[in-house]
Amino acid sequence: MKILSIQSAVAYGHVGNSAAVFPLQRIGVEVLPVYTVNFSNHTGYGAWRGPLISPDDVREVITGIEDRGVLGQIDVVLSGYQGGEGIADVILETVAKVKAANPTAIYACDPVMGNAKSGCFVAPAIPVLLRERVVPAADLITPNQFELGYLTGTEPDTLESTLASVDLARAGGPGTVLVTSVERPDREEGTIEMLAVDERGAWIVQTPRLPMKANGSGDVTAALFTAHYRRTGDAAEALARTTSSVFDLLTRTHESGERELQLVESQEFYAHPRMQFEVRQVR
Repeated sequence: MKILSIQSAVAYGHVGNSAAVFPLQRIGVEVLPVYTVNFSNHTGYGAWRGPLISPDDVREVITGIEDRGVLGQIDVVLSGYQGGEGIADVILETVAKVKAANPTAIYACDPVMGNAKSGCFVAPAIPVLLRERVVPAADLITPNQFELGYLTGTEPDTLESTLASVDLARAGGPGTVLVTSVERPDREEGTIEMLAVDERGAWIVQTPRLPMKANGSGDVTAALFTAHYRRTGDAAEALARTTSSVFDLLTRTHESGERELQLVESQEFYAHPRMQFEVRQVR
């Protein structure tokens, strides 16, 4: 499998491509990383250095890949955090070119906008762009519950309302939706869930909620779920594998006391997930 991943990159720590590439490689996926920013560290520190890469420069890198004649070998275009408005045009152009070269390829979009606690943390134009142009072009999306609400103009909280919001999102284009960070009012205390939905059904998995914030964990989740789903076509199996790997990554990170994901130290959890959580079909 080959994935063309258009995301941010950092020298220190693990977000964007700096979070997604290694876990994908560890499960046997060939990754072509294209950077949208090249920062010293993620912006959660409040200070960083390095360039925001212009859309034209991102386009040039992708054109160079096209010149090598490999677009027909790409199975997935994956995108995450979009630093500037113009990156969306480049991504959509790339998806069109890849699908023309390989009609079986899919576009997986992590529509990064924000979360329930922080609200939106991207430029004001980005959420509208994602909702109106980018997400409708995607085959698979991986929003958190807050982002799902924005994309669909709803306020999902219960399982039923979250499923209804997913149905609205799927009606707009993407056939498969992974909802991360699902927080139902009636869930068991100290837990958090993920929900995966495609044309075959809907599945939910529950894990303990760890008392930590881990920048980049969503990028790992989107990458692993996309790869497992593309490889197997089985949303329940992809959900089980991804949940197991990410939970163990977060557990090791929490136990380390470090702020950054212990990405390399957790590599066996990607290659050989323990499959310790039950995935339950809810529709």
